[in-house]
Amino acid sequence: MTVQVSSDRGRPLPGGRPQSLLDAVGDHGGVPASSVEPPPRPRGGEGGPVLPQPRRAPDGPPTVDRVPTPARVRPGPAEGSGPVLPTAVRAVPTPRVYADGSALSRYLDGAPCRTQWLAWTADHEDELITTPLGLTELRRIARPRGVEASGVAHDVEDRLEVVRFSDQTLRAATKVSGVLPPFTALHLGVALAHPGVGGVATYDVQLAQASALHGLTIVSPGWPAAWWERAGG
Repeated sequence: MTVQVSSDRGRPLPGGRPQSLLDAVGDHGGVPASSVEPPPRPRGGEGGPVLPQPRRAPDGPPTVDRVPTPARVRPGPAEGSGPVLPTAVRAVPTPRVYADGSALSRYLDGAPCRTQWLAWTADHEDELITTPLGLTELRRIARPRGVEASGVAHDVEDRLEVVRFSDQTLRAATKVSGVLPPFTALHLGVALAHPGVGGVATYDVQLAQASALHGLTIVSPGWPAAWWERAGG
């Protein structure tokens, strides 16, 4: 019996592998249609096959699809975020002012320089900070003046930011404790240790003098400039 072999035997199939006799002949001697004819491909307007992407020549260099990388892609504005604005210049924070009990007592009715103190705090109260020691001094001064004064002291305590004594505060206070009373040294220690404090509100001459020597601004509304230099002889 003579076996006839078609002229396209051995030609590469669409998958890229030469067709063998075992590939072409089925289990019962038939030739499956899928092994002879490739699946139909969609055709373009002129009848030619439409390929998903161009094929390179066998001897040509490989084609690399350029995928945008994060370095080459500029992110657009988020949906609903509005126009992209230039980066804003970061504002310099306003220096805080530490207030001791002698300054806080100016809130009380009948205190010296109360009018000037209230006028200054109307614009700068959000800059003030104090400590439990400052509030204790305020309550001690307010207590003999009656219930109304104690109520004012309580309101001040609710409005102002109160900071606690830290290890840095105690170390700074220890350095000046040789020339200042203990409580005054603690006030100055807080002012020196707190990174945002640039001034001290006080009517205490020793605290004012020591604070000025350390480069802090002295705030004493109602008293003349540099009063601490002339006070105490």
